[in-house]
Amino acid sequence: MKKEISGAEKANLQELPQIKERISFLYIEHCLINRQDSAISIIDERGTVNMPAASLSVLLLGPGTSVTHRAMELIGDAGASVIWIGEHGVRYYAAGRPLTHSASLLIAQAQLVTNTRGRLSVARKMYQMRFPGEDVSMLTMQQLRGKEGARVRRIYRKSAKESGVEWNGREYDPDNFDDGTLVNQALSAGTACLYGLAHSVIAAMGCSAGLGFVHTGHERSFVYDVADLYKAEFVIPLAFSLAAKKPEDIGGEMRRALRDDIAHKHLLERIVKDIQYLLLDYQVADVSYADVVDLWDEKKGAVQNGISYGKDEDVSLETGYGKIIEDKE
Repeated sequence: MKKEISGAEKANLQELPQIKERISFLYIEHCLINRQDSAISIIDERGTVNMPAASLSVLLLGPGTSVTHRAMELIGDAGASVIWIGEHGVRYYAAGRPLTHSASLLIAQAQLVTNTRGRLSVARKMYQMRFPGEDVSMLTMQQLRGKEGARVRRIYRKSAKESGVEWNGREYDPDNFDDGTLVNQALSAGTACLYGLAHSVIAAMGCSAGLGFVHTGHERSFVYDVADLYKAEFVIPLAFSLAAKKPEDIGGEMRRALRDDIAHKHLLERIVKDIQYLLLDYQVADVSYADVVDLWDEKKGAVQNGISYGKDEDVSLETGYGKIIEDKE
């Protein structure tokens, strides 16, 4: 007899909010996370707050946080990502189920990243997005890296001049957040959130976090590729402007301000469209929910699953192929 489990039933993919409709991220620390029906319960000494799990893209768990198995089950079913953060630095990622049954983007990503021309084409498109109005189609990867490095340095100098914040370079200790300058602390906090957001969208779309085009050799190479498209726009100027105000909790101020900026500028929707553009050369209107599994064929690419191809009536479909299967039976 099947044991009944309390709480709401697992939602179908069609019932879950799309990426662009979700809250970008939520950071919590020093609390207990449990489950209440279809919501996660956040409990601390001040009381309890319930948050619908399906409304989240990323849940950032800071120091002093405990989470129950039932809460993690709900978060995973909702297609959200969870990131454990130690002393304001990313320590571990966990992704929920993709919000699509289709592997089309993953297949396209794998085909492009394993082909030198395809990989170079995507990498150039990523750099082209940083240099609108300029033609980078003939530049080598070395030239593109140099061009991007110069652009980022200009943005740091410009932000420092406009904010009046002293800038001596990107210096931080991953194991000691408070040891860095205010602006470096803000940059670290903002970058961690941006990485989490990029990871969540990549996972929700069914792509691989490890198959990068500019970055390579790391389990989150594609996360860094995607996040770098927006870091100069969303993280760097905001970090300097907040550091100029010298708030007591620079990490918290940065996360809250960045979350508002992400919502105002519809970054979640932009990331979805940009990934589709990079991997498919176009944007698709909706994510596919069709729960279809095909069989690979070296001639046709894909054939229908769930058919006995060794039967007499199927032999004529593939000249000689079905006969070979029958002879082996």
